[in-house]
Amino acid sequence: MPTSNAQRQAAYRARHLQADDGEGVRLNLIIGTHAKCALERLAGAHGLTQRAMLERLLVRAEQGTVAALPAPLRTDYYERRLRLPADDVTP
Repeated sequence: MPTSNAQRQAAYRARHLQADDGEGVRLNLIIGTHAKCALERLAGAHGLTQRAMLERLLVRAEQGTVAALPAPLRTDYYERRLRLPADDVTP
């Protein structure tokens, strides 16, 4: 019996979540055109997929943010109690 579109799509998503040692999570979002174009250009310039580029940018931004925090505030950050100004996003 043939599978439906929904079944094929569900199987595709399940396979790709397992592709990274079973640690993948799905992220659905809509971003602005300028951000999408910037991601495409950055990924292309560095020879990475957009996913790999986004992952690197996020990890590096977090590392910079945590490094700039005084030690007593790091626990608040990791427990999501710390609120930083949006202007201070680490490039």
